Amino acid sequence: MKPKLLYVEDELDLGNVTKQYLEAMNFEVTWCTNGKNAYQEYLHHETTYSLVIIDIQLPDINGFDLARKIVEYNKNAFFLFLTARKEKKDRLYGLDIGAMDYITKPFDIDELVLRIRNITRRTKPTEEKSQPDTIEIGNIVLNKESLSLSVDGHIKTTLTLREAELLEYLYTYRNSIVKREDLLVRFWGENDYFMGRSLDVFISRLRKLLRHSSSGVRIENIYGVGFILSVP
Repeated sequence: MKPKLLYVEDELDLGNVTKQYLEAMNFEVTWCTNGKNAYQEYLHHETTYSLVIIDIQLPDINGFDLARKIVEYNKNAFFLFLTARKEKKDRLYGLDIGAMDYITKPFDIDELVLRIRNITRRTKPTEEKSQPDTIEIGNIVLNKESLSLSVDGHIKTTLTLREAELLEYLYTYRNSIVKREDLLVRFWGENDYFMGRSLDVFISRLRKLLRHSSSGVRIENIYGVGFILSVP
């Protein structure tokens, strides 16, 4: 089944060309030219979309606000920004609210396709999901479906999707060094300075949450190399 994309772009020429190319690359694309229509489309068909592609400078709503509304409705939503806004603060903010990627215009269309494919490979249609999938890390339990983290049976917090994926990945290679560049390429698509800043923010949040563990689970920083999820 073709991955289905919701594409939000108000520039008609760019939107039309991008939509046609993505469809030629075996994606199914619904194109909206404003945030209001995009949000209504998502509300009615959210389980069918593998990814939402959002321009920030829309005629009726800021793309950041649209993304936040989508996340409030579905905390498991996958989205990326495709925008002309190149300032560092915008990029970091977009990634901080949960974007899987932040791509600036002008962009290489083939690179965009590769990044979309990297993300959609990690998505599953809702109907294919089974029972809640959990990982036990010492006295900590990560529920990947509800994105909850509990300690000794007590729910402590709800994670973002990226936090849960990072923790799961670190657990897969527990007690071993995971290189920074490997994390950046896997989850952000490139080893980039600004992406690295975003990675540090997520690692810092996870490190604070794991302090609740009485079993000694912790994330260690190996300076200049990467991280170790230490599990006794």
